[in-house]
Amino acid sequence: MSPRPQSLAYDRSQPRPVARSRPGPDDLRRTFEAVPPRTSDGDEPFADSWWGRAWVAALESLSMDEGRLSRGRTYADSGKVAAITVTPGRVVAYVHGSRPRPYRAEVRLRPLTDADWDTFLDAVAARPGHLAALLGKEMPHSLVDTAAEAGVGLLPAAGDLDPGCSCPDHGWPCKHVAALCYQMARLLDADPFVLLLLRGRGERELLEELGRRNAAHSTRERPSAPAIPSVPAREALADRYLPPLPAPLPVLPHPGQPPSYPTLPGARDPLALDHLATEAAARAHTFLVSGLDPLAGLTPWQDAVRLAASRPTAGLTATTRALYRELAYATGRTPTDLARAVAAWRQGGAEGLAVLETPWDPPAGPFDRARPALAAADFPRFHPWRNHLTHPGGTLQLRFGHDGRWYGYESEPGENDWWPRATPDTDPVGALMELSGG
Repeated sequence: MSPRPQSLAYDRSQPRPVARSRPGPDDLRRTFEAVPPRTSDGDEPFADSWWGRAWVAALESLSMDEGRLSRGRTYADSGKVAAITVTPGRVVAYVHGSRPRPYRAEVRLRPLTDADWDTFLDAVAARPGHLAALLGKEMPHSLVDTAAEAGVGLLPAAGDLDPGCSCPDHGWPCKHVAALCYQMARLLDADPFVLLLLRGRGERELLEELGRRNAAHSTRERPSAPAIPSVPAREALADRYLPPLPAPLPVLPHPGQPPSYPTLPGARDPLALDHLATEAAARAHTFLVSGLDPLAGLTPWQDAVRLAASRPTAGLTATTRALYRELAYATGRTPTDLARAVAAWRQGGAEGLAVLETPWDPPAGPFDRARPALAAADFPRFHPWRNHLTHPGGTLQLRFGHDGRWYGYESEPGENDWWPRATPDTDPVGALMELSGG
């Protein structure tokens, strides 16, 4: 038996390590050895590929209980999922919970019919690039799109996964099934044939059938090369009159609305696409009218915070959670870092973010007059540090911005974990009164 990988922490320039599998004699059963706990901080996504993320999205659409999903991610990260067995229509593994005896978790997914497989195999065989991608353990968007147009859904959509577990928790899904699904995303990430086996066909059978159909397509559809039209050299080099370019079209008074994006398995969230397209149209319209782009000077981190802050604040939806995870990962931050930065941006825009992240030394003037003003208002003596004034109780803080305003912050008692709160004010007493609810 090959040695198990030692860690799931990995260098992204190298292939991601996954558990090794033992194929069954009939090619319709694969068992993957348990993967040890990750040694990283756990902020990496469970899948890098778009089809692996589509599997995670299908799992997370089953439940609005973020607590169970979070515990499932922790179980998966800490190595509590034992060997995973994949057969047509079913994934099974034992998951170690709080009791000595592990629970049997499983997820079911409807296999494709024979007619669906004929349609899918013909679509792959007709495009040599599709076959080459599968051999390279890739699943291109165009392959899934072609199958979907023919009525064959390869990736699970919301509600397609059917969970089950021997634990007494009636969550849908429970944390043990969630842990199994998160580990399954890693297997799919490394080998899309695991998904095809779950849909009903083994890798060896598929490759043999695809090779046969691809050869038949090549023999049947080999068109003759079309004749290439020629032009005499003197005609090609002759001077030609080119009419002047037409006048530019007038700028519309308002940016147009983006098209409607359908919901497709494994594709980007249509609401997120609508959000980005609407914003791009507004920026383009502003640039056409004024010749200026007010966002051109933002850093990638500032722009990521701005994008996250523009999402609705009423409820943390699955779309918003996915956006936070992707923006945090793309900028090398954690979702908590991004959430704190979003609170600062909503408090004071780019200046609010600068106040959060960059302490500075204010010149003599308003900052020095703040402590006497607070003392005159019967507040206790605040401790100064650079542009910060901290309440002696350690739960309230004022930060002075370059714009001359005071920004309120709060922290739990005994914790140095400051979060932006309240509206900035040029008066430190007013800022503190709103912060403390006085």
